[in-house]
Parts: sequence; structure tokens; C-alpha cells
Amino acid sequence: MRIQKIHKYTHEIEDAVLTASEKETARMSFDFDQRWLLIFWFAIMAVVGVLACRVFYLTVVKGDYYSFVASGNSVRSIPIIAPRGEIFDMHDNVLASNAPSRSIVFDPNGFTDDQTQKSVITQKIAHILAMREEEVTSIMDSAITSHNETIIKENISHEQALAFKSQEDVLKGMRIQQSAIRHYTDGEKFAHIIGYEGLIKKEEREEHTDYLLTDRIGKTGLEFQYEKYLHGVHGAQQTLVDSRGNIVKDLIDKAPVAGKDLHLNIDADLQKFLFDRLSKELERAKTRRATAIVIDPRNGAIRAIVSLPSYDNNVFAQGIDNATYSAWVTDNDRPLFNRAIGGAYAPGSTVKPVMGAAVLAEHIISPEQQIESRGGLQLGSFFFGDWRAHGFTDLRRAIAVSSDVYFYTVGGGFGDIAGLGIERMKEYMTRFGYGEKTGIDLPGEVRGLYPDKKWKEDTIGEKWYIGNTYHASIGQGFVTATALQVVNSIAAIANGGTLYEPHVVARIVDKMTNTEIAIDPKIIREQLGTSNDMRILQEGMRQTVTDGTATMLKNLNVSVAGKTGTAQFGNGESVHSWFVSYAPYEDPEMVMVIMVEGQTGELSSTTVPVAYDVYKWQYGGRDMRIFDVKKEDISTLAPPEEVMKEEE
Repeated sequence: MRIQKIHKYTHEIEDAVLTASEKETARMSFDFDQRWLLIFWFAIMAVVGVLACRVFYLTVVKGDYYSFVASGNSVRSIPIIAPRGEIFDMHDNVLASNAPSRSIVFDPNGFTDDQTQKSVITQKIAHILAMREEEVTSIMDSAITSHNETIIKENISHEQALAFKSQEDVLKGMRIQQSAIRHYTDGEKFAHIIGYEGLIKKEEREEHTDYLLTDRIGKTGLEFQYEKYLHGVHGAQQTLVDSRGNIVKDLIDKAPVAGKDLHLNIDADLQKFLFDRLSKELERAKTRRATAIVIDPRNGAIRAIVSLPSYDNNVFAQGIDNATYSAWVTDNDRPLFNRAIGGAYAPGSTVKPVMGAAVLAEHIISPEQQIESRGGLQLGSFFFGDWRAHGFTDLRRAIAVSSDVYFYTVGGGFGDIAGLGIERMKEYMTRFGYGEKTGIDLPGEVRGLYPDKKWKEDTIGEKWYIGNTYHASIGQGFVTATALQVVNSIAAIANGGTLYEPHVVARIVDKMTNTEIAIDPKIIREQLGTSNDMRILQEGMRQTVTDGTATMLKNLNVSVAGKTGTAQFGNGESVHSWFVSYAPYEDPEMVMVIMVEGQTGELSSTTVPVAYDVYKWQYGGRDMRIFDVKKEDISTLAPPEEVMKEEE
């Protein structure tokens, strides 16, 4: 019955729909879920909102930018040059600083290649900077070809800057770049340590790809060695320029990051005193070439490096002219050459303490056994001379009086003493640093040479003779060494047997973050001999001062130990004069080597008076008024030193 009613109701609805008029149909309505309508409405509003924000950003916030870009304008980034890190000595005295400077820079991107306009610009710039028009044109053409900025002229004067500013509107593509040039305190006295910097070259930029073509880069010395620390990170001034190169609006600036500072182990006052004193001695000796080094034997810290003749590195910073550079390059005395680490010379008798270490370690003879020197050794038809007849000498006295016969015998052998032989000699000399680089943190170091049989056969094509061993045993013949190798080997004896890597820089300081990198001492080799062996060698070097070839120093108020040396070179008429020493003898804190090139035999003792005055100053209050080397008439001379007369 219920089912029949439902069917009947259903049929009635269907009949009503089918038979309804149009007006009745319009009045019919159905229920609709409004939640979907709300979702659809919010989605449409979100899209419209995003589009509205984007339109606002493009038309209001970035409207000027895109308007100018669309009309041929652009954003240009002008570099803000980062200041280079400064360099200080161990007492924080400034050795290299930055002085404000201006350069005229040509940017080809801001220049329309109009020949008439180019001609006008060339003429005006050449007139302002006192340059030849052809030179300016050449620089501009190179920049246009490479599409890179280039410097027209560095370090322009204030007057030139004002003249440029007065005509800046017509000098399209040209601008003044604020920068800095190096100022080197007492440049000539520190040039071989600090070095200099100059404009980067194309080949240098291949390695330093993040540098500008207008950048300066270290060329020599510490400026080169520590370039990655000294060179900062440039900032940038972004400007909006129109199609004619005019600045329309300043945008965002990126601040530069200054380079890191170097704090050295160099003692500036000691460096200057040693430089002046040695220069004065060279005037008396009538030569210009010499070198001197002071090192701390306790850690390898370099306190002074002098190489003469020198040059003023400020000339490079200010822009060296062709005449000056040509004069330096063609000078036979080579002022640009760092003799301290780049010059390899026969070290002469300065090797004898190291030879003594080999004799003791290999037990060739006891340190007390004496060998007689009657003025030389006769071996067949060859005579190997001594600089004088010393009589009987043991190891200590042989070092003190520099007996060649003693070291001929223990080196090459004679009579019933077998000798070390060249292979063992080379082994011990190498242990003390001969024939290899020390690793100093300066560019240009050479290895020197300590030869052996194979070297002579390969290089000269001759066999090794006993005479070659004799000569090598006293630091002559084929043996060459740098002044740095000599002083470092003696530092190892002075400190009891440790060979340090010499280092000029003590620490690298980032003043932006107030952090630093310390350069810790580095040991190359240690335990180069027993404490007893080292003591014997030290006693021999002390006797050099008390009763040997450097007695001039025994009256100082500090105890000094040392070793003299004279080495022939060339035709034998001139010699290299050496003196290596350390003080105080009881607790060494400085080891010093002095070498003067090309002296006559009569003046071979010039190094000892220099050492005397340096120790007198160092341990006498360091008062510059006590001893003014620029005014003093030097007349003191040490006792005549040994002069080798080689015969083979």
C-alpha cells in the first residue's frame, strides 16, 4: 500500500513538470551549496591581488629604473677601491702605508665611438695630463678593443683633477677614480724586504681573475709574497646613467673590505743602523755590493736584511719613469737584486764550524787531537796553501784561527787521517741547510750548491779529484751558498742543534674583524749534533773573538762568538769578505752575517768593524746620538784576515 502511494506521488510530480507552463517553470527553484561560490570568489581575488602588487612594483617602485632602461639607459657599477693592508715592524712602526691618490680612468662602455668626439676628448685629456695625444689614443683604442676599463694616468695632481672636473661634461667615458698609492717609510732601507706593487699585467690577471684591470698588485718582496692577504675586496657604487653616460641616480653602494695588515719580525731601528753602517764601510772599501742579515736563533725570526746597493721603492709607487728604470736595470751593481737570498757566493771559511760538526759526529779524530799547519799541504806536484802557518791546532783552535790545513786533512784526508770524503761532507752540509732553500717567506731565494762526484761528472764532464774535496772543505771550489744559508747554519750551532725555517712575518692581522693569524716557528731539522759537540763548536767560535781572527770584538760589553771567512772569486785578485757571529755567547739572541763583495785582500777585514759597531749599538743603549754613522770618519780596522790562495 505504501509503495503504491509513493509511485502515485512520483507520477504526479512528473506530470506537473511536463504539463507546467513557462511562467510556472520560471518560478521553480533548486537548492545550491554556497561554499563553492565563496572558494571561487577568494581565488579570483587572490589572483587579482598578486597582479595588482606586481603592477605597483613595476610602475612605482622600479618605475624609474625600467623607464630609463627602456629608453637606452643602464645601471653602471663604479668600483670603490679597497685600501691595501699596511705593513709594520716588530714594534708597530709603519713601514708601508697608503696615501690618497687619484687616477683618470677610461671606461669604453660609457663612450660612443664617435671619431669627432674621440678626437676632442683625446686632445683635452692629453693637455690636462701633459701627455702625448698618440699615447692617449693608444690607451683608449686598447680599452675599446678589450671592452675593459683602463687607467690613462695614475696619481694625478690636485690641479689636474680640478682641470678635469671643469670639463667633465665633454670627457665622455673618462672619470676620476679615488684610490691610494703606497708610501714606504725609509723606502731605500727596506726595499729588499717590503718590495713594491704596481699595475696588474694581463698575464697576472689570468691568475687573479677577480682583479680589475686597473688594480695594483705586489711585484716583489712581501708585497708579492703576501698579496692574497694585503689585497682587499673592492666595493662598488652603483649608479643609473642615461644613454649619454650621465649619472642620473645613485643606487646601492657595496662597502669595500680592507686588506689585512702584516706585522713583521723586523726591527726597524736595527735595520736602519745596519744599513747605514754597512753603507759607510763600503765607501771606505770602494765597493757598492754587500749584504747583511740578523736572525733570532731561538725561533728563526728575521730581525734585519740589508742588500746593497738598494733602491727607493717609493719611485715605483709614484710611477717610475723609463730613464730611472733603465738606469737601475743596466747598473752593473744591480740595485734591484736581493743579494741576501738571491746571491750564491763561495762561503769560504764560514763553513768550518759545520765541517767541525761532521768531524765530531763521524769521529774522524778527537776534538783535542792536533794537526800541524806549516803553511799548506804538499800532495804530489800540487800544493794546497794555508793563509799562514798556524802550527799545531786542535778543532777549537782550528776554527778560531781558521786553519785551512786542519780542514783539508779532516775533510779529504792526509797521512794516517782518512778524512770525511766528499759524500759525507755533503751529507752534513745538507743537514745544516747548504744546497737547499731555507723556505724564507720572500720570493727569489736560490739553492746554492754543494757539489759531489756525480755533479762534477754530469755538469763539467770531469772526474772528482782530491783537490776538489780540499777546496770544498774550506768553502771554496764549486761550493756556493747564500748569506741566509750561512747565517742559518750558524744559528743552528748557536742554539744547540736546531735548524729553523727563517720567517720575516710574525702575524697577519685583520683589523676589520680584530682577528689575527700567527706565523709560528717551523723546525726544519733538530738534534744536528750532541750537546757536547755543539758546545765544542761554540767554544771554537768564541775563541775566534778572544784569541783568533776577530779579536777586535773582545772588548765589547757583550760576549760575542764568530767566524771569519774570505773567499776568492774570478781571477783571484778580489775576494768576498765574510763574518758570521752571534751574541750574547752564553744565551744567544741574535746571529749576524755580513758579506762584502769584491774587496782587495788588504781590505778583507771590513766586515768585522761593522759587526763591532752593530753590537756596540745594540748592547749599548741603542742611542742613535751615540754613534752617527753618517758623520763618523771610520778609521778602525780589525786584524788582517786570511786570504786563500788556491792552487790545484
